[in-house]
This record gives sequence, C-alpha cells and structure tokens, in this order.
Amino acid sequence: MCQTRPEVSAFGPARSAPPCAAHGDTARHEALAGPPSDQSDQEKTVTGKPISASRVVLSQIMQPLDANVSGNVHGGVILRLMDEAGGVAATRHCRARTVTAAIDSFSFLSPVYVGNLVTVKASLNWVGHSSMEVGVHVEAEDLRTGEITHTASGYLAYVCLDADGRPRQVPALLPETDEDRRRMAEAEERQQARLKMRKRGG
Repeated sequence: MCQTRPEVSAFGPARSAPPCAAHGDTARHEALAGPPSDQSDQEKTVTGKPISASRVVLSQIMQPLDANVSGNVHGGVILRLMDEAGGVAATRHCRARTVTAAIDSFSFLSPVYVGNLVTVKASLNWVGHSSMEVGVHVEAEDLRTGEITHTASGYLAYVCLDADGRPRQVPALLPETDEDRRRMAEAEERQQARLKMRKRGG
C-alpha cells in the first residue's frame, strides 16, 4: 500500500490503525516528529502555502474486478484510492517526492458496490518539518438513485523527500477559514498524541 509517488466536517473521528513501516524507520520517524524548534514563525509565513492550493478530488467507477463475488468492493481498493488522493495532496503541497509513512486512523462506515461512483476528497490538515497529515473523506454514489453515502474517513501521514531520498522541509500550511483552523488544531493534538505514543515505545 505504501509507495513512493509523485471535508464530521469531512474528516471526522475515526478508529486508530497501526502505522505503516514499509518505508523504514527514517520515514516513519519524520512522519511522527514535530517541526524543529529553530523554525521561526516568520519563516513559516514567508514560505507557506494555503490549504486550498493542494486539495484533491478524485472519482472512479467501481468495476467487477474491484469487488468480491457478492459485489462488495474490497476495503483494500478504497484504501488504495485514499492513499492515492492523499499522496497527490501531499505532493501538490511540497512539489517533491512523497512517501506514505503512516495510516494514523481509518474507518469503514458503509459498503461500496460495483457500479458505485466513488469520490475521494483529500486535504492537508497539518505539516511539520518534512511530514504532512492529510485528511481523506470517501463518498459512494449510486448512479441510478442519486443516493450518496459516506463510505470512509481517515488520516494519512506523508514525508517529503529530496532527490537523494532524504527528508526535505515542506512549506508551512496557511489556513484560510475557521474550519481550516479547527482542523489544524485537532491535527496538532493528534500529532502530540503520536509523539507520546512514540516515547512510550508504541
């Protein structure tokens, strides 16, 4: 699932899921580490990008190959779409290589069926020095009835890498609305929780 590449609001509470270690301890450490203490507010403002600049909306029709014999789309297919949308948002923000470092939390809320139009919305919630948290929201539309269901939500962490594969500093994240500021504050709380878990060896 983890690979290098290139709106509850929409991102409500979800169950915790274990971090992904496919990219090694360096990437995982960067995703769980906060911004460095010597990074000034002035520097972050000057180099910042608005949240709207990296928002992503992806849509895809679910095909028979995406589902089991009962016509239910595999959870792994939905998770892959979430990771793809999250990765695009992260890459848009830093304009460099990104890797998936962790699936911080994730929930399946309703099933998806063959023929549904799945729409995935991804938006940055928080950035550190080289790491980024992206909130992802998934909806499934029955094209025959027009009914739309909230299918899944999750928080995914990405790390920005330079040409040599080392963690690279990312632009600051600039909120534009009260909703943006609320999500950023909640994401900061999640980041502090990650740091506490890391210190406990969790």
